[in-house]
Amino acid sequence: MQEYISILLSLFSGLALFLFGMTFMGDGLENAAGSKLKGFFDKAISNPFKGAIIGTIVTAIIQSSSATTVMVVGFVNAGLMNLYQAVGVIMGANIGTTITGQLITFKIDDYIPVFLIVGAALLLFMKQEKRKEVGKIIFGFGILFMGLIVMKDAMKPIAETTFFQDLILMLQGNMFLGILVGALMTAVVQSSSASTAILLSLAATGAISLEIAIPILFGNNIGTCVTALVSSLNANKIAKKAAFIHLSFNVIGTIIFLPLIGILAKIVMEMGGSVEKQVANAHTIFNITNALLLLPFSGLFVKLANLVLKDNEDDENKVNRLDVRFLETPAIAFEQAFQESLTMYDLAKENIEIATKALTTGDITNIQTLYTNESEINRIERDLSSFLVSISSHDITEDDTNRITSMIKIINDIERIGDHSKNLAELAEEVMQNKLTFTDEALEELTTMYNYTLDSINSSYASYKHNNRQKANDTVIFEENIDRLEELLRDKHIKRLSQNKCNAHSGAVFLDAISNYERIGDHAINIAEYILNLNDNMTA
Repeated sequence: MQEYISILLSLFSGLALFLFGMTFMGDGLENAAGSKLKGFFDKAISNPFKGAIIGTIVTAIIQSSSATTVMVVGFVNAGLMNLYQAVGVIMGANIGTTITGQLITFKIDDYIPVFLIVGAALLLFMKQEKRKEVGKIIFGFGILFMGLIVMKDAMKPIAETTFFQDLILMLQGNMFLGILVGALMTAVVQSSSASTAILLSLAATGAISLEIAIPILFGNNIGTCVTALVSSLNANKIAKKAAFIHLSFNVIGTIIFLPLIGILAKIVMEMGGSVEKQVANAHTIFNITNALLLLPFSGLFVKLANLVLKDNEDDENKVNRLDVRFLETPAIAFEQAFQESLTMYDLAKENIEIATKALTTGDITNIQTLYTNESEINRIERDLSSFLVSISSHDITEDDTNRITSMIKIINDIERIGDHSKNLAELAEEVMQNKLTFTDEALEELTTMYNYTLDSINSSYASYKHNNRQKANDTVIFEENIDRLEELLRDKHIKRLSQNKCNAHSGAVFLDAISNYERIGDHAINIAEYILNLNDNMTA
């Protein structure tokens, strides 16, 4: 009994090392790729074939087909990708996950210490973030293979047990049992790469034949759908359909290939190599062929999903750009947060225009839109702050930490811009309710102050959206002009008051208005300075 416990501990410790190494290496690859990941997905939306290529690349980078499909569910839930566009990426994810299987068939056991030493040295002694990430990739690669060796050693005594030999006899005569074993194993460990690694370890010991391994591989593909299915439970109906398409694609592929197991086994045996290599090749050939066969029928998969899961109009309209699924891939999550902050800034800019029109023309027809926008700005600020804090709790680079800190400050400034726009709207309502009037000179000055402020806001917005240092510097100049103009207009208005050219109530409103414009300019320059400081820190 003690011996069995020791063997199982060795197996699970090897699995733990393998999963840690794969995750560590994936994090390094992901951080090194950074914002390029979002760019990959943007290219995937043109057609399913391109989506399949992108799905393969992204999965190879993040080392997890489950993570890729969960991200796809997130994109669909956020309204950034439709079902037809998602199909290709999902199919590509299945291909990408076979790369890990191919990697672990290489005989590099003697070089593992080199990987660990070089990786650790880069991690510990390099100061540049990119070099640290390279160290993480190399170190994770070494840990992955160390875990694989431990699993292989543990598999040898397991393969000799009566229970295991009886299980092999059962699997030899029942392909469906093999599929079930593969599906359950992958569903439990939440990683088709890990379950495939276990299978390859068994194959390396000679305990399992190619014909037995292939149905288990099919089951692995089905089991990996569990993560996306669970993830879609609290998503909208379209996202649920994306998860269903993932499942149906893998199930249909398995049904097609079941009668062809003998042919597939013959092809990979003729390719040569160890049984371990043959199993990995079978996995790759199956997934590539399955994708090529079914990709032209992407539209039919969408129709099947629409037939099984009926549309719900209210549910379809519920999209969430800050989907928690993105948190598993911080580079994607940060890009989503950035886009949401731009939406927030757009609303704040619109509110400045609405408030100014109401104040200078008396047209308050859009005031309710302003208040609706202000509520939305406050909601986004709350949700975005929480989302950014959640990103920071994941494994991210120092540069990304600085970006998150700056963005939290930026959205706070955007929210304050919204507050000052609301103040201007309330001043406009005060003018209407009390039937106040401004002199022509005062109206002209308010318009001038607004134009100066708008220049500052637009320049600040451009500096933030495009990370443009020149626009940030322009904002600094605009703000200096606003400060001088506010002081000049305040002096001129006090002079008008002393000459009884306008009444005291109108004068107080005017002074409050130019003060709010000046404070809007202050927040615009804060945003520009965050951009300048962030660039300085990242180039240091």
